[in-house]
Amino acid sequence: MHHITLDSETDFDGWRKAARALALNDVKPSDVTWRVAGDAPDLFEPTAPPLAPPHGTFNVPAKFVELAEVSILHRNPERFALLYRLLWRLRGNHDLLDIATDPDVAEIATMAKVVRRDEHKMHALVRFREVGREQKSHFVAWFEPEHHVVELAAPFFARRFADMPWSILTPDVCAHWDGHAVSITPGVAKSEAPTADRLEETWRRYYASIFNPARLKVQAMSKEMPRKYWRNLPETSLIKPLSEGAERTASAMIANAAVEPQWLEPLKESDTANGTANEMARKRPDDIETLREEAADCRACPLYKHATQTVFGEGQQTARIILVGEQPGDKEDLAGKPFVGPAGQMLDRALQEAGIDRRKVYVTNAVKHFKFVPRGKIRLHQKPTTPEIKACRQWYERELAAIRPDLVVAMGATAAQSVFGKITPINKNRGHPIDLSDGTRALVTVHPSYLLRLPDADAKAREYRRFVDDLKIAAGLLRRSVHAA
Repeated sequence: MHHITLDSETDFDGWRKAARALALNDVKPSDVTWRVAGDAPDLFEPTAPPLAPPHGTFNVPAKFVELAEVSILHRNPERFALLYRLLWRLRGNHDLLDIATDPDVAEIATMAKVVRRDEHKMHALVRFREVGREQKSHFVAWFEPEHHVVELAAPFFARRFADMPWSILTPDVCAHWDGHAVSITPGVAKSEAPTADRLEETWRRYYASIFNPARLKVQAMSKEMPRKYWRNLPETSLIKPLSEGAERTASAMIANAAVEPQWLEPLKESDTANGTANEMARKRPDDIETLREEAADCRACPLYKHATQTVFGEGQQTARIILVGEQPGDKEDLAGKPFVGPAGQMLDRALQEAGIDRRKVYVTNAVKHFKFVPRGKIRLHQKPTTPEIKACRQWYERELAAIRPDLVVAMGATAAQSVFGKITPINKNRGHPIDLSDGTRALVTVHPSYLLRLPDADAKAREYRRFVDDLKIAAGLLRRSVHAA
């Protein structure tokens, strides 16, 4: 029996190195035990001779590496053994991951999905408290994740709170940001977390002001914000009284509602095609992170049943450009982020040549779930249908209302159909700005994946230049709007 000891609960590099050596020495999964440093070994366990230095190599699908990096953060104590068993089987069946009904494949996929969900909960439910004042202030939060997601979630907080020093304390590990880099230290007890501070009352007033009794759904709220997190949230003290008074308050709101609100303009017929701008104007703009949390459980169409997760938009809420793609691909489905695969790399290159900083734009897709059919070792992209595009359009409309960009770039036919609310030919409409009913301008171009599919090198180079030229038009429109302002 071979006993493998990893440095930590999240030691993916150590697991990968050990798993490679074991596989190249033809060590069966049943002949391996896995533990983490600090676990007491069984003194009576038989020990196999040391492994010979590994020679040779073998390949596994990139999808497996991506799944393993995420699922190893699950608290399942059998995860290391499960991953090695799956790796062992992949050597003999390279297409194994395409068999969704396989027990090992299904369990790993579920574990990865649960970890991602826990990461999203951490993003949404961490609440910082201020320690110290003015120049010496530091912001500290206490959180108890279900899985080992602190290092996975920390970069999000570094981006969102880049201008303030913060620490997130957990029983596992702690993450710290000094304005330059994230550092990880051992976990601490809750007694080391700060108590209430002067910002608590401000947060409670804000929560009370945005609480909508007409939209109260206790079961949904408990699912999205489980009760175990309530004790660490400043708004917890308001949940019970606001919930108890919700029905009474909602009835009063209905009774006092104006019969004909004068501040609303009637919808024009053209609004139906270009997106209901007045509908969006009626609503309070959503926060992008709130939308991302809501969309994580979207069941508006059947695509969620087979996709790994919802792939929501990403970027600054103050972005002046929204880039709308068609739908996530295989790599995006696994990573949970838009445009991270080959099409995303081509988009990055084209944006750079056009003089647009991707970090300053918001990137999303018309359809948020990956639609595919399995073909051997790959998942083959399928074009979304009109009902699927319509079902997902609510998320695009709410993203648009939250960001209020100057320009929307629709990349591909599916994106154009979502942006304009109707089938819109690409070649006929590309190359010139089109005004939407809410004042936003739109630009139509091809999707980067179209360029990847062109078999002829000359055609690919020619169409790539046209794509860059379209993006240069977008950059020019933004520069002129800045000068005009």
